[in-house]
Amino acid sequence: MLIGMTSEPEQQIGVGTPDAFQRLWTPHRMAYIQGENKPSGPGAEDGCPFCSIPAKSDEDGLVVARGEHVYAVLNLYPYNGGHLMVVPFRHVADYTELDGPETAELADFTKRAMVALRAASGAHGFNIGMNQGSVAGAGIAAHLHQHLVPRWGGDTNFMPVIGHTKVLPQLLGDTRAMLAEAWPAAVQ
Repeated sequence: MLIGMTSEPEQQIGVGTPDAFQRLWTPHRMAYIQGENKPSGPGAEDGCPFCSIPAKSDEDGLVVARGEHVYAVLNLYPYNGGHLMVVPFRHVADYTELDGPETAELADFTKRAMVALRAASGAHGFNIGMNQGSVAGAGIAAHLHQHLVPRWGGDTNFMPVIGHTKVLPQLLGDTRAMLAEAWPAAVQ
């Protein structure tokens, strides 16, 4: 047990009615809640993180793989370990703005990501999708990105359901290295 920590419920003045719950603080999530890394406007020059990531090294940008038109990158605020995004290099907001080669490579990278996640982590299933526009839940609506969230049987436990907290068992840099190693050259 940490010094000064007890397992007994403790009343904290000013935080509401005392209860028997202990708190697992996740202050790193506050950066996301407060909009860190969100663009200041709709243009590529408005601080779009998806436009700046390709200029970084794979390790610094958490890039798993790069193609001609798209790249795969880990989500800084993952729903599950291994949560990837497939992002076009070109700054477009809407899926209908992609040209044929971009659309084809986005689909190909989605398949490759699934293969890599299954090989590296034994994922049983996936949630795959795009939020088009801020009203649909897009955190960065100005730059299209597709989410791939790996899922495992029994991965919904009390932490996210009751505690609204995700416990991630691996550092993002380690996850990136593992998935980059498992990334297939091509998928049939």
